[in-house]
Amino acid sequence: MALPIVLIAAIADNGVIGDDNRLIWRLKTDLRRFRGLTLGRPVLMGRKTFLSIGKPLPGRETIVLTRDAEFRAEGVHVAHSLEEGLAEGQRLGASMGADSVVVAGGADIYAQALPLADRLELTLVHAEPAGDAIFPDWTRAAFDAAGRESHPASVDDEHAFTFATYRRRH
Repeated sequence: MALPIVLIAAIADNGVIGDDNRLIWRLKTDLRRFRGLTLGRPVLMGRKTFLSIGKPLPGRETIVLTRDAEFRAEGVHVAHSLEEGLAEGQRLGASMGADSVVVAGGADIYAQALPLADRLELTLVHAEPAGDAIFPDWTRAAFDAAGRESHPASVDDEHAFTFATYRRRH
């Protein structure tokens, strides 16, 4: 049986998810959640997202999706289509004993993977920053809200935010 596909994203109130291939807020609580949701799982991301991180994520199998046939990076798996990347994620996930395959951006990868997502793990950042990467529109009616947890701004988190989980209706 195929492992569920989980999209993880932090999205500002205005839909912005990044600017110039970089994070645009400091949310330590969200980074801890990201780590917890991805550890021990295959994580699929686009080349630009991978390059912005700069290295494979420890404790995970990183799959980089790119159109560049020459792209190579030490310690990662490379795929040239979403289908290839997800198939590799399924294979790696099964060998790791993972419970899901994670999609971690950027905007183009989210747009391609959204129709296939079984679950969305979103951090709704209560801010309206400028940015050039926007999370794609998605059909909320296709998902059930499965949990919400609000957090205020704090020393570790520069904005208030809400963790929200959505599960695809079947």
